Amino acid sequence: MEKKEINPWEWQDKRSYVQAVEVKNPEGTLYVSGQTAINAAGISSDADMRSQLIQTLANLEKVVKESGYECKNIVRLNVYTTSESELFACFDIFQDWIAKHGIRQTSTLLEVKTLFETLKVEVEATVVK
Repeated sequence: MEKKEINPWEWQDKRSYVQAVEVKNPEGTLYVSGQTAINAAGISSDADMRSQLIQTLANLEKVVKESGYECKNIVRLNVYTTSESELFACFDIFQDWIAKHGIRQTSTLLEVKTLFETLKVEVEATVVK
């Protein structure tokens, strides 16, 4: 597999994403459903945004790894949140997770009216190998 980042500017670097990723000759592509702060028993978290974001990323990482893929090969992350201000107050968690795995992905972030039950953040991914 070959991955090429396309960044006509530099400003996105501080926001932990790239403008485009071209993938040539992948062996496979994994489309991961939106992951949230739901525990192994299927119970939605009612914790604060920081706690939910930590659990959401852990759940995403678990699905990626158990599928035989690597987080470093995530090429797209879409983030849905019920509160942009709450999410950005703990955005360091997201950025540290991105840096930890060396992820260089495209992203879209949307504030939505509501998510399932008590959830505040949801992250969906596309991963290649």
